[in-house]
Amino acid sequence: MAIARSEVVTQGVEAYYHCVSRCVRRAFLCGLDSRTGRSYEHRKAWVQARLKDIAAAFGIEVVTYAVMSNHLHVVLRTRPDLVEGWSAEEAAERWLTLFPSKRDEEGQPEAPSRAAIELLAGQPERLTEIRCRLGSVSWFMRCLNEYVARMANREDGCKRRFWEGRFNCQVLLDDSALLACMAYVDLNPIRAGVAETPERSKYTGIFDRIQARISGNSQTWLCLLGDEGHGDSQGVLPIGRDDYLSLVDWTGREIRLGKRGAIPAHLSDILDRVPMNQPCWLDTVQGYGGLFHRVVGRLDAMMAAARLLGKRWLGGVRAGQVAFSTA
Repeated sequence: MAIARSEVVTQGVEAYYHCVSRCVRRAFLCGLDSRTGRSYEHRKAWVQARLKDIAAAFGIEVVTYAVMSNHLHVVLRTRPDLVEGWSAEEAAERWLTLFPSKRDEEGQPEAPSRAAIELLAGQPERLTEIRCRLGSVSWFMRCLNEYVARMANREDGCKRRFWEGRFNCQVLLDDSALLACMAYVDLNPIRAGVAETPERSKYTGIFDRIQARISGNSQTWLCLLGDEGHGDSQGVLPIGRDDYLSLVDWTGREIRLGKRGAIPAHLSDILDRVPMNQPCWLDTVQGYGGLFHRVVGRLDAMMAAARLLGKRWLGGVRAGQVAFSTA
């Protein structure tokens, strides 16, 4: 039973979402078109750069992402607390940066002027609408997908539809669902045979985290993990970056080899801190992409969230049809 997006994405509530956008048939987001021999790999940089730009403007953090040949994955965390904490001027400046009113001779957006920022900041009703949009998953994905579609169509010299339709969205209700989704997204290039290891999986969240570790940086532009949070940047998951990298690396090797072994002893403490059935971990990550439901998490987490938000996610549906349980 499909669940309407309005029943899943709720404004003003901190939550995690897995969003997927797919290209129409024969359209290439990235990769090599074997029919024409044309390469579209450079478009991966477009997506990454745009994600960085809009993440800096929205009250939404990117947990991880993966750019594939005909689709992209983005795992997002909404931060309504940040949106409410912005001053009127800051909210106005963020909006005008996303939607500039002026461009230079080369068509590049100009930084908003102080006068434009103050003018918009002095319109309370308009600013309320803007704050809502800057905290909206739908507006975040719109700013990403419309930008990429325009760039691709301009390069291809056409005006036809680029994306298959509206993006698909799942809400991730607990740590186990979030961790399984992150691992699934970060391992997409390995599952597809595009890369052999996480450190070679360019244009993914895990690649960026690995590069940050190699360079000695304490953080990246992505949402911080459990041992990295400070100030307004609250880390996600009860595990740190190195633990997460170790877990995904081991999972990727096992999936590629098609083996089903016990979780290594040195990783057991990681999984103990996240409620899940350890022997089912590989099946959980491998089977994640086959889920069609928009609400992902243990049954108890789903029921609690539904009560809190006043939703009827389980109405008339058996729990096993909707709940994705790793506990």
